[in-house]
Amino acid sequence: MFKHLREEIDGIMARDPAARSRAEVALCYPGFHAIVMHRLAHYCWDRGWRLMARAVSHIARALTGIEIHPGATIGRRFFIDHGMGVVIGETAEIGDDVMLYHGVTLGGTSLNQGKRHPTLESGVIVGAGAKVLGAITIGRDARVGANAVVVADVAPGIAVVGIPAKAVVTRDSVAAQKFMPYGTPSGDIPDPVARALNGLLDQVSTLRRRVEELESERGGAHNPSVYETTGVSNGGARPDHGVREPVSAQGGPAASC
Repeated sequence: MFKHLREEIDGIMARDPAARSRAEVALCYPGFHAIVMHRLAHYCWDRGWRLMARAVSHIARALTGIEIHPGATIGRRFFIDHGMGVVIGETAEIGDDVMLYHGVTLGGTSLNQGKRHPTLESGVIVGAGAKVLGAITIGRDARVGANAVVVADVAPGIAVVGIPAKAVVTRDSVAAQKFMPYGTPSGDIPDPVARALNGLLDQVSTLRRRVEELESERGGAHNPSVYETTGVSNGGARPDHGVREPVSAQGGPAASC
């Protein structure tokens, strides 16, 4: 149960430049304390000592501010940076080299007793305040941005942000940036909603130009002349097929005033 503690500490030091020594990590990192106590709670849980497992988990929550259900399955070199406010549900599954920041929730969206919490494959980073909800899968090396709400599967190697979370960085871009702080792409982040609105505005502009072209063509077409509509020539003559005299209701010419 404790044979990988040195490996856990080395994993923390590799991903946190603020860590100066193994002793500092072992004594002062609540994320390390939480995972150590979870290993003990999970050991009890697997052997059917459910009440003892929950008691150990409760003590860990009081000491670290991190709540990990003893039934959760967590891989090696797991790191919770800063700790505090992290919640990991009973059926959550976490692979190796996964990193969570403070305020992350791996929650369930079902009252069924089966699988109802997310699965995080190896190498995933989840930013501060993100909520990953339901029995979904976050693919290997994916990045979940800070405060994102993820309710659908995330493909391996991409970065998602927003509510609900949408992909904003491709797999190649994520691979080029090995470490993505807080799981959030730095620099100019494309907004999928703004991108969709810009596309609609482009279509409206195109349609408006086309309407203006059609109106211009229609205005330049042959228009009936005044003579054709009134029967009055430039010389002032009024032929018989021009403007007709008013007719009375009896069919004869109307009396003039």
